[in-house]
Order: sequence, then C-alpha cells, then structure tokens
Amino acid sequence: MSARLAYNDAEKGTLDVRSPHIANLAQDEKKEADIEVFAVQSLKKDAPAPSNVAKPPPAPAKPAKKSTPLWVLWVIWYNSYRRFFTVIFIVNFIGIGFAIAGKWPYAARYPGALVVGNLNVAVLVRNEIFGRCLYLFVNTFFAKWTPLWFRLACTSTLQHLGGIHSGCAISGVAWIVLMVVHQFKTKYLFNDSILAFGVITTVMLFVTICAGLPWVRNTHHNVFERNHRFFGWTSLGMTWIYTIVTNAYDTADGKFDHVGLYIIQQQAFWYTIGMSTFIVLPWICTRHAKVDIELPSPKVAVLRFERGMQQGLLARISRSAVKEYHAFGIISEGTHSKYHYLICGVQGDFTKSLVNDPPRRIWTRELKFAGVSNTSTLYKRGIRICTGTGLGAALSTCIQSPYWYLIWIGSDQEKTFGPTISGLIHRHIGPERLLLWDSKVRGGRPPTMKILKEVYDSWQAEVVFITSNYVGNFEIQHGCKELGIPSFGTLWDF
Repeated sequence: MSARLAYNDAEKGTLDVRSPHIANLAQDEKKEADIEVFAVQSLKKDAPAPSNVAKPPPAPAKPAKKSTPLWVLWVIWYNSYRRFFTVIFIVNFIGIGFAIAGKWPYAARYPGALVVGNLNVAVLVRNEIFGRCLYLFVNTFFAKWTPLWFRLACTSTLQHLGGIHSGCAISGVAWIVLMVVHQFKTKYLFNDSILAFGVITTVMLFVTICAGLPWVRNTHHNVFERNHRFFGWTSLGMTWIYTIVTNAYDTADGKFDHVGLYIIQQQAFWYTIGMSTFIVLPWICTRHAKVDIELPSPKVAVLRFERGMQQGLLARISRSAVKEYHAFGIISEGTHSKYHYLICGVQGDFTKSLVNDPPRRIWTRELKFAGVSNTSTLYKRGIRICTGTGLGAALSTCIQSPYWYLIWIGSDQEKTFGPTISGLIHRHIGPERLLLWDSKVRGGRPPTMKILKEVYDSWQAEVVFITSNYVGNFEIQHGCKELGIPSFGTLWDF
C-alpha cells in the first residue's frame, strides 16, 4: 500500500493538509466543543423539521477492519475504463490475427491507415476541445429527464474515456510493429530509409506509451509529463516522415515517384492531418496569465485568476510554456464572476515553488478541461464529499447549484485554507446542505460511511462524487458500492 500512497495527491487536488492551528469554518462563530453536523431537511411535503441535530461522537472509535466483498472489488476494478480498453484491444488484435493469416485484404493494402487511425482516435479523446463538446452535448440533452441508469452511464463513459485513449494507442503500436515486421520480411522491396524510419517511429511510440503508464504517471509525474509529451511530439514528426516515404515509394520500380496528388489521396495522410490538428489545437489556447497568490498557511497556496468559470472544470498550469503542466480543480462562483481560484496543496517541487517563489504570471490554457463534476447538471440532487485540498474540485459544484450537498473532511480548515475559501463557503452554501468535519476538534476521522448514508437518504441524492486520496477514495467508493449508492471517485488508472 505504501507505493500507492506515493501518488502526487497535491497535484490531483486530494492532499489532506494539516495545520497546527484549530479553527472552525461555521459562519456563526462557535466554541470548538459546540461544532455541529448539520441536519438535512426532509424533502417530503408534510415532513416536520428535525428537532435534534445529528451529532456524531466527538472522538469516534476506530471501526474494526472488515474485508470488502470480492464482487465489489471486481465491479469497481473492472470499470468502464478497463471495459473500453478490453473491447478496443480485442477488436484490434482479432484484426491483426486476420491480417497475419492473410484473411483481411484491407489490412494488407492499407496498414498505415490502421496505424494512424488508431493513433488518431487515441489523441482525439484526450483533446480538451473534443472533451468539452462531449460534456456539453450530454449535459444539454440528457440532464434530469432521462432514467438514472442512463445518466450514470453517461458520467461513467465521460470519466473513463482514457480507456479508449490507452486501447487505441497500444493497438496503433501493435499495427505499426506488424507493418514494420512485414517490411523487413520483404526488405528487398523497400528502400533502407523506409525501414529505418519505421523502426525509429515504432521506438518513439513505444517510449511514449511507457511514459504514460499509470505507475509512471502517478509516482513520477514530471517524468511522465516531459517524456510522454516530447516523445509524443517526436513520434508525430516521425509518423509524418514515415507516412510520406512509405506512400511515395513505388515498390514496382524502386523509386520515390508517388508524390503530390497520390500521397494526398491516401487515407494515412488524412489521418495524420487529423492527429496533428487534435494535438496542436489545445496549445493555441496557452497564455501567460496574471495570477495573484494567497498563502494562508505553509501548506496551501490559493491562486486567483481573472474570469469566472462554470462548475466542474480543471485548469492546467505551469512555470514553463511547454514543460510539465499540473492540473487543479477550479473554484468559481459562476461565469458571471470576476475571478476563479485554484487550491494547490504544497507537496511536490512545483507546488513548493508557488510558496517559496510566488510568480506574478503563470502559463495556463484558457480553454479548461472538464472533469466528472461537470456532469453534476445531469442529476436532480447529489452529494460532493472531499478531503483536504480535494475541496478545489468539489466546491464550485456546490456553490453554483443549490441541489448539491457538501461534505468536507479536513483539519483546521479556516486557518489552513484562509479567508478567501471560507468566505466562498459562507456566502453560498447554507448550513442545511453543508457538513464540515474538523478531525483535530473531533479527535479523529469521522464514521464516513455512516454519515454519508444518512445524508444520502435525507437529501434524497441520486449520486455521490468523491475527491480524496487513494485510501479515502478506495474506502468511500467501495463502501458506496456495498450500500447500493451510485458514486464516482478520483481516477488512479487514467
């Protein structure tokens, strides 16, 4: 488990920060001993108002560990990400089997199209603009009126598009390996430059995939960012060269005389055009934006940018225009607002530099990408539960919609996160849909599933969104599955 805890929680917005000062975020100041867990009004028309406030014990005893049922472990592990990956992987490798057996003439005639076609889809589903269009379409046409199972399926599909990305990327490399091996078997037909560029392109694509593996991405984020991006760009350049020289070469006379119009008419050429467009488009939106940084404690930096945002978006920021970018949830009062904010928990080198050397400007993409919270508009009522800096990905949803309940588990929240964040909570979220748990005051962590089940029933929620570290996400999501509560948690497999 210790290896799993090495994930960069700060950059995911899930670091559970702690501060030595004790404070409470309740708008009406209360003594520490009087902090309350707010009761939820029943939605039934004639139901009386609750007379007593639900009050968990101040120092909950640690519950005995119980084993999670195997069916729960399987259902959550084999999620939509892995199902997408499985389908794409099987379909492509069946095709490769037919190609090897000589039973698929199209694969023999247009192997490059199958290579670049897969890579084209892999890049497309990771494109921020395409993603925003998908979220907009789903949120516009399917919100609230469609059956709950369908809306849950929409959220799951949008959250796990990475399975399509991974499946198509690996399949594309498999197809190019088959293509290059075939060329080497019949190398007397091909120019040496074609064979060389085929090998170089394959190696570049393989390194790009290795740099994007979940273990590398989660435990060595900077290594992932630099290598996945720069080897990816190199792979794009090599793909262009390999596509052109392969199609320009005429095996009949051994000359590069298929040029101009002939190359343009090839499928692989247009697939490569599409892939290049999808890669370049998001970078057009990159700006060196003005930023104001508030440092409420040594553990947290609150970044303020101009312009309001809709809920459920995330921002990528960097000290460099092209090097590693780090994603954080966006807090905003709405598109009409003057500002939006990022909560950056201080842990890695990048977030430490925000505290030690606060920049006046920082690189970001003006077009933000959508996260799972963006689908909150699909549901009539929901719960957003988060720990520590996970508030950054959760707060906008509860600020901008009165139908979402916020549960925030942390330690010394007001002192640690400062007046800006606590002010946003006080102004926009009433006590009837807010539960703040200060683990210092309470003497430990809450009975999370007990509280969540009570709120879920009272609030008549349809879904729960979770933003926590790996252990918290595991416990809550598996607990929800056992209780039959629809939930979506932080992704760790990408």
